[in-house]
Amino acid sequence: MFLHIGADVVVPKKDIIAILEIETKSSPITKEFLEIARDEGFIEHVSGNNKEKSYLITTDKIYFSPISCTTLKKRSDSIIDE
Repeated sequence: MFLHIGADVVVPKKDIIAILEIETKSSPITKEFLEIARDEGFIEHVSGNNKEKSYLITTDKIYFSPISCTTLKKRSDSIIDE
């Protein structure tokens, strides 16, 4: 199944490693991780800059989403896996 994370972007649920609140990126170790990911080209902004509420770490990218963690979790739980 897929999870809609904003705009016209969907990601396979099986590829999602973590869904985190945007406030967690203020940690020094997380900042370093995200800087390296940005330098390597792994970050994709789903919304306009400074409108992110959460970010998703997947097996191949990191997505910054305008949708809150709570809403993404509810969407994920409401999708019936086959």
